[in-house]
Amino acid sequence: MLLYFGVFTHVLESDFTKDFHYPYDGDIEEFVQQLRHNITPNVQPINSYNFEFFKNCSDKCNAESLRLVFLVKSDPEHFDRRIAIRSSWGYEHRFSDVEIRRVFLLGKRNNTKLQLKLDMESRNFNDIIQANFTDDYYNNTLKTMMGFSWAAKFCPKSRFYMFVDDDYYVSTKNLLRFIRNPVGYPKYLKKLNVITRSLTQFDFDLDDTVRLYAGYAFKSSPLRHLSSKWYVSLSEYPYDKWPPYVTAGAYVLSRAALLDMYYASFYTKHFKFDDIYVALLAFKCKIEPFHCDEFYFNKLSYNPKSYEFVIASHGYEDFKELLNVWTQQRALGHA
Repeated sequence: MLLYFGVFTHVLESDFTKDFHYPYDGDIEEFVQQLRHNITPNVQPINSYNFEFFKNCSDKCNAESLRLVFLVKSDPEHFDRRIAIRSSWGYEHRFSDVEIRRVFLLGKRNNTKLQLKLDMESRNFNDIIQANFTDDYYNNTLKTMMGFSWAAKFCPKSRFYMFVDDDYYVSTKNLLRFIRNPVGYPKYLKKLNVITRSLTQFDFDLDDTVRLYAGYAFKSSPLRHLSSKWYVSLSEYPYDKWPPYVTAGAYVLSRAALLDMYYASFYTKHFKFDDIYVALLAFKCKIEPFHCDEFYFNKLSYNPKSYEFVIASHGYEDFKELLNVWTQQRALGHA
């Protein structure tokens, strides 16, 4: 029983604060900057991304001043969820004065009929990014890095990027308010009456060099009991703490953060959990996660008032519920 619940494993863990190192061992900052500026580093990368994009939406980001891109991690079979997102928080023309784009990140399934439906969906909506890896839970890191790779190659000029699962409610209006002033959100809105809460009336905005990695931030430890879906052995990760991380269900990156973390991934060994892997990239880049309570990794019980400042909430597997909540919040001016 002690072995099963990982008691002895915890005893053998290394101290994260004192002993942490993770392949590639060493400072990678110089390599990251060299890759960003198309200079060949002296040390060969330990990862490469040779994604074969079956669908890449290469012309998706042809806009002069692109503000935000949604990269939605979706299961190939979730057609109804994608339709609901397109007509609610992922609608690209929600605001006439803010350029927004939306894509869905998918892997492959060994199912010819399913793929034919995806091909038709892609032709109809031009928002499917699909590459040559099996779409399952333990390939979420590949799906995430496919998104990073696509953004760096085909959409590198957006100011911000939101990675989000397809079972989330998102308030695009609140997200845009948040990225104007993360530190002040939502306090600065509460000082104004509802009528004057426009998106463009505020003078402040984040500088292009700010490396924002934001969402619901955690500090926690690896799970060592063998029955857990999130079990991690000492050989996979020997430390007693994870690097500080943002839950992978919904998080926002600025352009500077996304590019640094993407190029850092060439020198960071892959990990099976995508939120931990993104945290490892941030840690190696010396980017500290920014916590905001208005990103809910669980489902926030709904009433019209409680969602006034919510940016994202998990738990919307039912696309009809998502549409109902979003429609109500839009009518109230909160979405």
